[in-house]
Amino acid sequence: MMTIKQSRRFSYAVACSIALVMLAGQPTSAQQTRTPAADDRALVEQLLKRVEELEQQVKALQQSERGAPADASRSAESATTVGLSGSTQGSGDMRDVIAPAGLGALQIRGFSDLDFHAAQAGDQPNTFSLGQLDLFLSSRLGTDFSTVGEVVFEAGENNAIGIDVERILLQYSPSDMFNVAAGRYHTGIGYYNAAYHHGNWFQTAIGRPFIFRFEDDGGILPVHGVGLTAQGRIPSGGAGLRYLAEISNGRGTRLPGDEPVQNVVDENGGKAVNLALLARPASLPGLQAGFSVYRDRLRPAQAPSIAETIMAAHVVYQSPVFEQLNEAIFIRHAPADASRVTTTTSAYSQISRQFGRYRPYFRYEYLDVPAMDGVFGDDIGRLYGPSVGVKYDAAAPVALKLQYDRLTGRARSRTNGLTAQLAFTF
Repeated sequence: MMTIKQSRRFSYAVACSIALVMLAGQPTSAQQTRTPAADDRALVEQLLKRVEELEQQVKALQQSERGAPADASRSAESATTVGLSGSTQGSGDMRDVIAPAGLGALQIRGFSDLDFHAAQAGDQPNTFSLGQLDLFLSSRLGTDFSTVGEVVFEAGENNAIGIDVERILLQYSPSDMFNVAAGRYHTGIGYYNAAYHHGNWFQTAIGRPFIFRFEDDGGILPVHGVGLTAQGRIPSGGAGLRYLAEISNGRGTRLPGDEPVQNVVDENGGKAVNLALLARPASLPGLQAGFSVYRDRLRPAQAPSIAETIMAAHVVYQSPVFEQLNEAIFIRHAPADASRVTTTTSAYSQISRQFGRYRPYFRYEYLDVPAMDGVFGDDIGRLYGPSVGVKYDAAAPVALKLQYDRLTGRARSRTNGLTAQLAFTF
């Protein structure tokens, strides 16, 4: 289709051509009998008439490309053609998909960080470490539907960068009392895992507590789930009660080294279920207390099935100035043959306060995994110790952190670590 600029150029070219044709085609006698003024007047009138016709054609082309003014309200509600890459493309492209009416623009926020480990355990050298590049995606699809996603680019210990889809959810939110989402999500075990995701810029401290480390970072909780998650408000007056219910494939334990998040295939027909009850009293803004129970049945290779129960309790208080996080988690593994029933105990407490741009903080953690545990084995053991640090808000999207860790472990060597982190969002 001819563009508007091309149409305008075409109209001028046609007008000039008509003038030349008319001048060249006039008989000699006519030129001799008519005065030059009369010839010029007639020629100008014909050219003006033709230009008006061409302008009408240009306006018609503009309306066909932009939509007629009378149809503007209808065009806002009609389907639009959007390419798979996210950009608008011509309707003749077979790769195009039709976007439903009301589709919102895709919003992308980025988070990343750079660490410097000035002291480490053993003979490891001081080093810079590139953190995750976290792309947080969101889009509103309509009044009640929206999407949320997180795509993370992360370098491993072999220095190679891999890509993980950490979260991808289609959410249906008809009211505050019922919100349901389907896809891959962060499980609602305890508080920290659902409150903080993959952007270190959000967190006060440099790293996550031991118990909430991600699976590919040595974490022992099923922090990701694939399935359905629902939550909402319970009519309870000033108590501010809320519920959470989740059903997922659970964690994979069939073979050591397998991907623990069962994204496509569940190793058994049973499903993991997580239920939680939360309270946010209206009289104490910023306070939240909750309790959750997670149940699953694991099926390790060449071993009896294991009933897994994870109980978590938390009491947290957060305000723009003060922060206090307290959580305790118990993981019980009971094999079907009733042998070696074990309970892993974990807890942490974190406190911080804002002073202008500075926020000093302190965290103490404790983790004890029995050596005879049927899922974790004797590779983790006991790990405990304090971390102390300060976070400095250099700018609204930029945070500088300095943290000292002194960790003692039964199965891990003592660590006296000093780490600096530059975390930012864009």
